[in-house]
Amino acid sequence: MLYYLFQCRSLTYAQRTAAALERAGISAHMLRSPKSIAGEGCSHSVKVSQRNLTDALKVLHRVGLDPVRVYITQGDGSYREVLL
Repeated sequence: MLYYLFQCRSLTYAQRTAAALERAGISAHMLRSPKSIAGEGCSHSVKVSQRNLTDALKVLHRVGLDPVRVYITQGDGSYREVLL
């Protein structure tokens, strides 16, 4: 199953992002960003399914919580940044 990771700028923003999506009826799971996308320091992301991408981005934009970066999972388990 393909899913997207919304990279957030802090733990607090990841918590707010997940909560906003859940309030809108979109299943979202907060997690530590994989090392391959985290760069230096620690990073948190919110995971959403591919079918919810468009609705999730609309909700986040409306509440002012646009993600720093968006990644899609690859078939081999790696991540590729998606430019929006």
